[in-house]
Amino acid sequence: MIAGALSKKIGIDSKVAIINIVLLVNAFTWYFYAFNFLREVSSEETMTNFESLMIWGINFVGITVMAIFGASLISKLKRRVPFLLSWMFAGVIFSLAPLVFDLTTSAGLMTVSGIFGAYFGLGMPICMGHYATSTVTENRSRLGGIIFLLTGLGFFLLGSIGVSDIMICALLLSAWRALGSLILLLLKANEKPTEKNDNVSYHFVVSNRSFILYFVPWCMFSLVNYLAVPINSTVFPEEFVRFSSIIENVLAGTSAVVWGFLADFFGRKRLAVGGFAILGLGYAILGMYPGNMISWWFYTFVDGVAWGAFYTIFLFTLWGDLAQNQSIDKYYVIGGLPYLFSNFMRLSLGSYVAANVSENAVFSFASVFLFLAVLPLIYAPETLPEKKIKERELKSYIEKAEKVKQKYA
Repeated sequence: MIAGALSKKIGIDSKVAIINIVLLVNAFTWYFYAFNFLREVSSEETMTNFESLMIWGINFVGITVMAIFGASLISKLKRRVPFLLSWMFAGVIFSLAPLVFDLTTSAGLMTVSGIFGAYFGLGMPICMGHYATSTVTENRSRLGGIIFLLTGLGFFLLGSIGVSDIMICALLLSAWRALGSLILLLLKANEKPTEKNDNVSYHFVVSNRSFILYFVPWCMFSLVNYLAVPINSTVFPEEFVRFSSIIENVLAGTSAVVWGFLADFFGRKRLAVGGFAILGLGYAILGMYPGNMISWWFYTFVDGVAWGAFYTIFLFTLWGDLAQNQSIDKYYVIGGLPYLFSNFMRLSLGSYVAANVSENAVFSFASVFLFLAVLPLIYAPETLPEKKIKERELKSYIEKAEKVKQKYA
């Protein structure tokens, strides 16, 4: 009954939806928890800026290199599900790396950071490729919003246990991957094998005009995020910033579901433009009144809502739309790099930016930059078929007309 309601609501077969939810929520939650675990452990040690740069640099390089390799490898394997099952079972073992290496040393932290990054990078684009091939353009965004919300809930569930004990955290990461592997195995996922003529080069992807018109604004936003986030703790108390970030994450998770359904109804382009516009307005207000609590809460609200849109559209939806079943995994690899790079820069150079750059300058720069980011989107094509948009608008109009007719009948 629940499965049938889910299938009807999101327009996807319930088994397909559940498989994608288990696969992606388990993977994203595992990495976010592992990443947070490494960050907490590394913050307890007295490290130089170079050591911090190396720890996160190895993680970022590991993800990038193995993601490129994994996306190229899957074109030769033809099927994603057997690979993903093996990858998930391998995660049960790799999650125990903190028990093998000494995390009280920089070398141990670098090693575990590299292992976690390489492991996650190898399978993540293939997870996204499976997600894109098992959905269609007109329902891809809504499922992405649901997956993001459940990922946030999963991370909160694991995070509530804490990251103070290395053994508990390692065992928890291992058990989490084991649970996802078992569920996926029991569900017996089916898939359509990839065709040889579907394989295209990375050069083809980055030279695709439509891809560039969406990718450039995404890069601009990621740069703004890297510059602005470290500044926040210099303007307001750290505990207050941490509390407001929790509120922001809740807003992002809940709004992601709303944005997902709206993107499948109205299209991706106009919602992406709206997200950039409201976030640019938030930074503009914060730039004019950087120490004002009202401006901060306004920024927190619009930032959370905008992040819900960007996660759903730029991480889950657009690259699958643009790929059109040609090397989808490669599109997701390149599309995810700005987000990863932004996090790397924030962790490695964030303290330097916070200490040497004026908050007024950063917030003003961010607002202008985000408004400029809208310009490429104006020329970008809508990835949701116009026919589907018209059909859904017509259906909605007919349903409203029927309700009015019944009301006055």
